[in-house]
Order: sequence, then C-alpha cells, then structure tokens
Amino acid sequence: MRVTEAIDARAFERCVTGGGVALFPSDTVYGLATDADSESGMRRIYELKRRPPMPSAVMFFALWPALEALPHLGPRTRTALERLLPGPVTVLLPIPTRLFPLAGGSENERLGVRVPALHGDLEPLSAVRVPVLQSSANLHGGADPRRLDDVPDELRAGVDLELDGGELPGIASTVVDLSDYEHDATYEVLREGALAGADLQRLLA
Repeated sequence: MRVTEAIDARAFERCVTGGGVALFPSDTVYGLATDADSESGMRRIYELKRRPPMPSAVMFFALWPALEALPHLGPRTRTALERLLPGPVTVLLPIPTRLFPLAGGSENERLGVRVPALHGDLEPLSAVRVPVLQSSANLHGGADPRRLDDVPDELRAGVDLELDGGELPGIASTVVDLSDYEHDATYEVLREGALAGADLQRLLA
C-alpha cells in the first residue's frame, strides 16, 4: 500500500483504473473508491466493509464529465444538478438505459451521482477524469470517518492507496431523489446530511 500525505490525483487515477481500491478524502467523509467499471474492485470494497454488494453512487470529480455521461437528462433536471453540484449531495437520477450497471444493479432504475466540492487541500482531485464507484470508508454500521486515523485498521490494510486530506467535516452527504423532478419539480430527501434542508429547498426552488 502506498500512502501520500499530499493529494496525488495521478496516483489515485492510476490506482482505480488499474482495478485497485483507494482510500480518499471527499468534501464530507473519507471513502473507498474503485473504477466505475471494475467488478473486482467493487467486490473488494464490499468485502472490506463486510457487507454484500449494493447499489452504489458514482462519483465524478467535476460537473461537466457527469453531465456528459448523463445525456438523457431533461433540462429541468440538468439545471438542478448545476445548482446542487459540486456539493455535499448524492443525487438519485432516473436511468432509462443501463448506465454504470455495477452501481445501479441489474434491476435498479435509479443512479446515485456525486460531485464533491473540492477546495483547499482537496482541489488537486478535481483533475481526476474517471468516474468511480465509492462508498464510505467504514465497516457495516460503523461511523463515517472524518480523519484517516478514524478509518478501521483492517480497511486501511486492505486498500492499495491512501490519500490523506486532513480532517474533514465528518457528515455524510445529503441524499435527494430527483427521479420525478423533470416532470413536476418534486423531490424527496432520503437522508439528511451535510447540506441543510433549507439550503436544498433554496437551490431547488
């Protein structure tokens, strides 16, 4: 395992595109990541977390690659994404085609999308150009880690790369379902998190 004190975007990209699993900082908590098309990497993540594979969010490190990867979205939904992202939000979107099947699952009609707000020490990660499957760096049922030292030792021992981004906010992303937003501008908050409800309402008004 390689540990980097500074954020090395190239090392991160090499790790995940090679099928590896990286431990990395986001704008909310520390997470585990692998290439969005790597079935072996996905299995390793959930083996490390001691839980069976489940639908996972796809993380992009800038907004424009996310919009390019989701050409089916209507104008109202695209505008909502441009208001919410980058930010501490996981957005659930309808996927009429089999985009990112490892993330959505065989019968899932929604896809979780994350674009973190990368400022300060985390800004170098915005150079990453590949989408990743990601999950919080904790054991099943464990607390979300805000520091690298908060990540369980067995997880740290099992990854191929660690990136140390210092202390993070430690509150997981807010999860909002925009599946029906294109039709009637309604949405549902599935998990309250780092983005306050009032701020979410203002951004989607």
